[in-house]
Amino acid sequence: MNSAIMMFEKTAARFPEKRAVSDEWGEATFRQLRAAGLAIGTALLDEKGGLRPIIVYLPKSIKALTCFLGAMYSGNPYVPVDAAIPMKRLQSIIANMGKGHLITSPELAENLEQIDLMDVQMHMYGQIAATPADEAACLEKVSLVIDSDPIYIMYTSGSTGVPKGVTIPHRGIIDYAEWLEETFQFDSTTVLGNQSAFYFDNSTLDIYTMCKTGAEMVIIPEVLFRFPAKLPEFVAENRINTIFWVPTVMMGVANSGILEKCRMPELRKVLFCGEAMPNRQLNQWRRAMPGLLYANLYGPTEITDVCSCYIVDRKFEDTDPLPIGKACRNMRIVILREDGAEADVNETGELCVLGSALARGYWNAPEITHRAFIQNPLCKTYDDRLYRTGDLAYKQPDGNIIFIGRMDSQIKLRGNRIELGEIETAAKSLPGIDNACALFDEDKQEIVLFAETAEPLVLRKLNMALKQLIPAYMVPGRLICMEKFPLTPNGKIDRITLKTRL
Repeated sequence: MNSAIMMFEKTAARFPEKRAVSDEWGEATFRQLRAAGLAIGTALLDEKGGLRPIIVYLPKSIKALTCFLGAMYSGNPYVPVDAAIPMKRLQSIIANMGKGHLITSPELAENLEQIDLMDVQMHMYGQIAATPADEAACLEKVSLVIDSDPIYIMYTSGSTGVPKGVTIPHRGIIDYAEWLEETFQFDSTTVLGNQSAFYFDNSTLDIYTMCKTGAEMVIIPEVLFRFPAKLPEFVAENRINTIFWVPTVMMGVANSGILEKCRMPELRKVLFCGEAMPNRQLNQWRRAMPGLLYANLYGPTEITDVCSCYIVDRKFEDTDPLPIGKACRNMRIVILREDGAEADVNETGELCVLGSALARGYWNAPEITHRAFIQNPLCKTYDDRLYRTGDLAYKQPDGNIIFIGRMDSQIKLRGNRIELGEIETAAKSLPGIDNACALFDEDKQEIVLFAETAEPLVLRKLNMALKQLIPAYMVPGRLICMEKFPLTPNGKIDRITLKTRL
């Protein structure tokens, strides 16, 4: 198979009148998705040749999905962006992208008056969706696509403040969708409860499981994630049987106490990814809903969302580390020491990934691409491309991998090397703490622990409890209690905002 859109074509032919997706504004069958995608694709066809990325500047919706399909029918990669994206950030993306297109609505188009679209041509969704479809021309264009061509460009934060465009090939998505179907037995009876924003790579599991298997995708209204206690009722009412959520959302549901009161009778599979999942809240889910499949997935955007998986198959204490598992099919994970040699069992090093789902690199950014995607130092005989994740991890004797944290969150204090993630894991296991975030105040040379808690905590008493779990030199010097943490649009802890409180 040469492209992900051909995967969708096969599914649309099998299930033309089956409901494919619903959002708060309506629903669409596979036939309707295909028709809209072909219309948009026809409008975007460019006989001049060359790739023209398609920015989709719309709310998370069926309309946005049809734009993704339209981009693929035109032979171009799509670029999903937040409908609430700051214009300065969008300007940086446009400057990096070069020639292309942007699809939006009249309401959002007013924001674009603040920036220079440069070589990007703007389209109103309503107009291009009404284009008479030229199915033959679109399918001819699709036939020219090869599996190494980019399917999407997802812009992530860069250390310099300029977004990086992670460029994912069609083969990455095809491989991912096939692995998901094989591992979790997804099929046309699967009903996915989508949480992730479309500009966050976790959403690709929902989107391409639908495209590959004929599963139904329910786009959960974003407002519900501000009120976690309301989510189980929505899941139950919509007969959702599979969720793939970030741990912060799952923690919010567990901390609300609603799991013991509201049942989700259709739910069968609970997958999570994007940050570390604390066992305390996972155990709350498992006690309230035993017998379900729970899976901890791991992976950065640069490897097509996920490169390892651990299906939770035993009891874990609240303070135990939860493995991120072993490499997915057609992937290889190596843990490298600083000298480039492979780390021993139980030895911490940088987690690096090889495989067909690796990104092509960063769009129009060869220098940072060459720094992140390097020749495998363990291979001297042929080109063997490897991605450096910047994450610290170690392999257990059974081959399962334990994620430690980011290399850039490792600090040195009074001569001791400290991983802030280890402090967070310990704090989150304590009663009364719903969530925790550890930061380092370089000016004062002290560790600051932010705790999400309903009642104020006393630092001295907290550190007495922490000393039972971590060395004394790792306990925080300052404690800041908050009722609720600020979150990023992806549902993760907004560490940048918390740093302003130091």
